[in-house]
Amino acid sequence: MIAWLKGELLEKLPPSLVLNVNGVGYELEAPMSTFYDLPVVGEQATVFVHMVVREDAQLLFGFTSKQQRELFRSLIKVNGVGPKVALAVLSTLSAQELLQCMANEDVTQLCRVPGIGKKTAQRLVVEMKDRLEKEFAHVALEVTAGESSSNNTRDAVDALVALGYKNTEASRVIKSLDSSMSSEELIRQSLRVLSGNVL
Repeated sequence: MIAWLKGELLEKLPPSLVLNVNGVGYELEAPMSTFYDLPVVGEQATVFVHMVVREDAQLLFGFTSKQQRELFRSLIKVNGVGPKVALAVLSTLSAQELLQCMANEDVTQLCRVPGIGKKTAQRLVVEMKDRLEKEFAHVALEVTAGESSSNNTRDAVDALVALGYKNTEASRVIKSLDSSMSSEELIRQSLRVLSGNVL
């Protein structure tokens, strides 16, 4: 079982990346949250790995933190949620946002993830809520402490999506701004960034 890999980043083409580890090229699939944290091609990178062995393939999934990997493992335990859907969840929602969805039983937010319908979202909440609160209590505390700013951020992202921007694009811009701002100010600043194509 491969737990982690460290080597030269050869390729970074979402959703896959290639690491050169002592002359062997390892291809891994990863969520967008991992790609945001990776260095530029040619530099050294360390990724935590989840390995899936099938009859026809051996698949590697890479993450820049143990927390991301553990959330991925929790997601794929849910009936009907495979690796592709789990990657989509982690690409769309941060760990804090995912826990907030579970705590609030926010099925609507989960349905915004590509590949997740209402039934799958409901199943995620039912099967993961208690487990996530126990396994990721430290993240839950961060969520509680930052609940107000988290709500403002979510409201701002929702508004940008309603205006026609992609969820991932809106989330990326919002995260680059001061989270203590009101939702109205976040929206205003985000529109300035987006209209100027400054990402």
